[in-house]
Amino acid sequence: MTDLQTELTSWIADEIALDPSVEISGDTELLVSGLVDSLGVVQIVSWLEDRLQIQIDPADVVLENFETTADISRFAEGLLPASS
Repeated sequence: MTDLQTELTSWIADEIALDPSVEISGDTELLVSGLVDSLGVVQIVSWLEDRLQIQIDPADVVLENFETTADISRFAEGLLPASS
């Protein structure tokens, strides 16, 4: 798990998970399982934008990018500028 994924997973579990008793791993299906709802997705987008200082295009907020914390982290890290 990347640092971002670890931080994101903890934040989701503590702040927005609809069932806090579910242990979230990198491959836990957040949306299909109902663990996170549409408001939760908006909160995740906002958290990522604030935390990483990035802008997420609403067209990119799709299941493919936001199903698991691994997917979300991979997507968000892909928006970061390349290190020189």
